[in-house]
Amino acid sequence: HNVVAVDIDPERIAALSNGEPTIYEPGLAELLERNIKEKRLRFTGDHADAVSGALVVFLCVGTPSNEDGSVNTDYIDQAACQVGEAATGYFVLVVKSTVPVGTADHLRTKLSQHADVPFDVVSNPEFLKEGAAIEDFQKPDRVVIGSDDVKAAAIVKDVYAPFVRTGRPMLVMSNRSAELTKYASNALLATRISFMNEMANLAERLGADINEVREGVGSDSRIGYPFLFPGVGFGGSCFPKDLAALVAMGKQASYDPRLVEAAIAVNDEQKSVLFDKLNRYFEGDLTGKRIAVWGLAFKPRTDDMREAPAVVLINRLLEAGCEVYAFDPVALDTARGILGDRIRYCSVPYDAVEAADALCLVTEWQEFRLPDFDHMKKLMRHAAIFDGRNIWNGPRLRELGFDYYGIGTPSSTFPGEGSR
Repeated sequence: HNVVAVDIDPERIAALSNGEPTIYEPGLAELLERNIKEKRLRFTGDHADAVSGALVVFLCVGTPSNEDGSVNTDYIDQAACQVGEAATGYFVLVVKSTVPVGTADHLRTKLSQHADVPFDVVSNPEFLKEGAAIEDFQKPDRVVIGSDDVKAAAIVKDVYAPFVRTGRPMLVMSNRSAELTKYASNALLATRISFMNEMANLAERLGADINEVREGVGSDSRIGYPFLFPGVGFGGSCFPKDLAALVAMGKQASYDPRLVEAAIAVNDEQKSVLFDKLNRYFEGDLTGKRIAVWGLAFKPRTDDMREAPAVVLINRLLEAGCEVYAFDPVALDTARGILGDRIRYCSVPYDAVEAADALCLVTEWQEFRLPDFDHMKKLMRHAAIFDGRNIWNGPRLRELGFDYYGIGTPSSTFPGEGSR
């Protein structure tokens, strides 16, 4: 395929045209360089240049949240109108953006006012994980195509045909069903995370080990292991925004989606779990304490810090009078844009723990899994570790002389806590 990508940001267009990704994603730079070099991919700020002559137009613009959690579709509307005005022949508008149910119907009406050529609107929600987006696109679990038009659905199926040769399904359904599928998928995954975090908090109070519980639960073939890891809550651009949008859509339809609301509430509370443990450990006096934070992105393999648990933790530490020294393999520049000069940024993880009173592990980057604990113990002023992802062996670290606290395990409790 020949692809022309259009954006309104000249700096972004210039960077991408030079093969420079504007976000961190493993393998993206190589993909850009190869396809630009072979003249299959180019970037422009002229939407007419991009749309003219195109058979398929993917709409991938942002859909930010309004204050009430509903979705702001202004950018979608504007982009669709520009597409309609620039189209020179029949085209299929494929909506990749996460949009409220009914958006495809709305866009048909909008386009009919601006397009002088025939068109169809297909809903094609994306299910790409940040950090593995390229692999997920090239080897999808499934491709969801929402369309009531056989011709339009066939065109989109042709686009995806090279990526589903191993038999992964392409599911054709109505536009509204496809739009809701995206929200329902994210809501269920987020609910699993919040559920396991709730079980982890309960395990601490009952003297159980959430790692053992996870094995017992995940062994059920109806449930499985993915998204059953306890931690400090989910973040990113999808789950928080999509759950809020689903709640807003429910209320607009006079329905209260209580399970989704509960998942949001549990997640909001979970983002403070490490701070609460630190506060108990230091008996409510964190003033002047130097805290190291490993991991700032909301998950590994990305520099995205939208709704990241690390931001909540760091803000609470600063409010409590702490000094914060932070390290992340790729998200330091992003963090500077969010946190400014209120914390210290370290280019080496061990620099962050030097003279630290405690270390908080927030993001489970691969390079954090086997650090030199003997070296860390010598560097730290106070050998206390708060493992927000349970990636380390708590009993082993306590043998090495660390005070270790994880999430939902016997190693997570304080004296006098545990089985009650």
